[in-house]
Amino acid sequence: EVQLAESGGGLVQPGGSLRLSCAASGFTFTDYDMSWVRRAPGKGLEFEWVSLAKPSVGGTYYADSVKGRFTIARDNAKNALYLQMNSLKTEDTAVYYCATVARTRCRGNACYPVEFAAWGQGTQVTVSS
Repeated sequence: EVQLAESGGGLVQPGGSLRLSCAASGFTFTDYDMSWVRRAPGKGLEFEWVSLAKPSVGGTYYADSVKGRFTIARDNAKNALYLQMNSLKTEDTAVYYCATVARTRCRGNACYPVEFAAWGQGTQVTVSS
């Protein structure tokens, strides 16, 4: 059974930092691209892709809204995915989900997920003064 367990969310002031973690089990971690996705309050079922990490070192991609502030990393030996979030803004407030990617699309040097295979339960990140 695929399990994805996020942790590390919380309340932080604008400009602050948080590090999210995702523990993965029940599948071969290196078979999948992994992604962070978020859902902001009041957005219903609208999800925003945040970042993607391919199994190989260096294969990381970001949405424009977080580029330069967030860093995704994966530890294939520990079956773990991370998201370091710096310079947080109020608009980063959302529930953040770890997800396995069923299909990735790449155009030039940019890659992004178009279909997800499994999701975690999410962790709340609130950026507020």
